[in-house]
Amino acid sequence: MALDQSALCELLDALRAGGDLDVVREALALVLQALIEAEAAEVIGAGRYERTASRTTHRNGSRARLLSTKAGDVELKIPKLREGSFFPALLEPRRRIDRALLAVVMEAYVHGTSTRKVDDLVKALGVDAGISKSEVSRICGELDGEVAVFRSRPLGHTSFPYVFLDATYVKARVDSRVVSRAVVLATGVTADGGREVLGCEVGDSEDGAFWTAFLRSLKARGLTGVQLVISDAHTGLKQAIAAVLAGACWQRCRVHFLRNALARVPKASAEMVAVTIRTIFAQLTPAEVADQVDKVAATLKHRFPAVATLLVEAKEDLTAFRHFPIAHWRKLWSTNPLERLNKELKRRTNVVGIFPDDAAVTRLATAVLIEAHDEWQIADRRYLSEGSMALLGPISDDAVQPKEVKRATAELVAT
Repeated sequence: MALDQSALCELLDALRAGGDLDVVREALALVLQALIEAEAAEVIGAGRYERTASRTTHRNGSRARLLSTKAGDVELKIPKLREGSFFPALLEPRRRIDRALLAVVMEAYVHGTSTRKVDDLVKALGVDAGISKSEVSRICGELDGEVAVFRSRPLGHTSFPYVFLDATYVKARVDSRVVSRAVVLATGVTADGGREVLGCEVGDSEDGAFWTAFLRSLKARGLTGVQLVISDAHTGLKQAIAAVLAGACWQRCRVHFLRNALARVPKASAEMVAVTIRTIFAQLTPAEVADQVDKVAATLKHRFPAVATLLVEAKEDLTAFRHFPIAHWRKLWSTNPLERLNKELKRRTNVVGIFPDDAAVTRLATAVLIEAHDEWQIADRRYLSEGSMALLGPISDDAVQPKEVKRATAELVAT
């Protein structure tokens, strides 16, 4: 491949003269144009002004093509042919941005950068033409392959004794209307105490059929060994857990329960009722936890009968954590372990505002979850210690607790 000598001389003269010259961009343009000319000569069977017996057609001018690269906008000329067509292999049809810059755009989008700021970023990299919102959306559509692989990956490599389910809400267009859509997240604690993102789905979180389909998809991918599911009391969720995860207990999130309970008392009494209910979770043995629920219900029955009734009805679901190792209690009685993940997801989705459809929600939400999942895999510490995970199994109220559990109990008392 021989570079155009006249173009090289012009570049050299410009360098000697000084001035505002982007050497990298100009040099890149020369190399890319030389590659295009070499490929065109191979297709035609002859170079410029060359006479050969192998020639198949002739050049017929050229058309301009703007290519945006990390070195800036590069103006290229694509030869036109009198017969047939020619398009260089180093370019892609209907794409004016190179692969390296595509990666920059997708990374910025996933990290919560608005399309307007992505345009500013691209211009700062030297792409004077900028990039439109539709172009950003089209580029980020290339994330779909990675998202699909993650959403369908097998889960049979280990068991997941604990599964957390939670939902956050975003705005999206459905049938030309802007509605609230639930992004349901599922994470699990592995048999050795690590954490993994199991999956996510977009839909109506109050629909029992939605929950059933979501849990069945996890089972189909190999989810096994579930002993406890921690979540809010979404409509239809308990039935879905019973139908799909037979044998698993359900722990009702205490934070969400408190909100529901405090909505039934006067504001002036809310703090007193909250403190009283929290005493249930300050007990040190399974038997004491169960007894305290009855005591608190009896205490509140006279002044707040609605709260007392709610507490009695939710006794088993609210204290399901007591059937598991005490060392795990603080991380099992609510969905708080998902709060950071939910906040990060909201931060990035709030930038978008209104999504065009559920597919766009799924793309961004899953990309955020992939990041969290990868961070958990390289974390220095497990979510729950491997030794404490070995304690899993039925725990009687009067069981003698191992040393590690006693240490966890002492720490709980101290805090």
